[in-house]
Amino acid sequence: MHNPRAALLIAVLPAALLLATGVTQAQAQGSGKIICWKDKSGKVIGCGDKVPPEFQDSATKELSQRGVTIKQSDAPLTAEQRRAQQADAERKRADEQKRAEQQRQDKAILDTFTNEKEIELKRARDVQQLESTIETLQTNLKNANDRQAQGRARIEQSRKNKKPVPPAVQQEFDRSEGEKAKIEIQIAQKRKEIAALNQKYDEIKKRFAELMGGAAGSSARPAPAKK
Repeated sequence: MHNPRAALLIAVLPAALLLATGVTQAQAQGSGKIICWKDKSGKVIGCGDKVPPEFQDSATKELSQRGVTIKQSDAPLTAEQRRAQQADAERKRADEQKRAEQQRQDKAILDTFTNEKEIELKRARDVQQLESTIETLQTNLKNANDRQAQGRARIEQSRKNKKPVPPAVQQEFDRSEGEKAKIEIQIAQKRKEIAALNQKYDEIKKRFAELMGGAAGSSARPAPAKK
């Protein structure tokens, strides 16, 4: 008796593929489905009523009695593919976070400044605060230098008189020396902060001009209409 499903299988699939995979009309007659499996490139390499054990991890597709694909399954990802997929997801997440942060910064700039002159005024105020701190530190440094010089003179006098250096004198000298080194580090740090601050305001000024369409000089945003 003629089996239309078997005939369909033979009609739909290339004869060479059927012979190569051992799918015969008799096998198709006793089967309730037609399943084809693929290689890594996605090319169908075999069909039958079930997937052979050696191709269990391959991508497959199931055909209806009319030869229409009704179900497909992808091959499991390899370790390398999973790593690539994860790296791509992390890269997209980082890009999204970067865009969100840039939008936040842009909003803050436009909410804070209406023209480039205001940016320069804010820069000047912030730099002045740091310079005032440096002036105070320099005064402290001078005092530490003076105490150190006094201690050195007393130590040299004791040695000149061939007398032991009083412990209190030596301690004060060491303390002033340590204080001096600490203040010098603080001054250097504040100078770095000024350099970083200037760089920050240079970037804000540049970004403000970009957001304003490349306007230069003292061009300003239109002020909001007053009620």
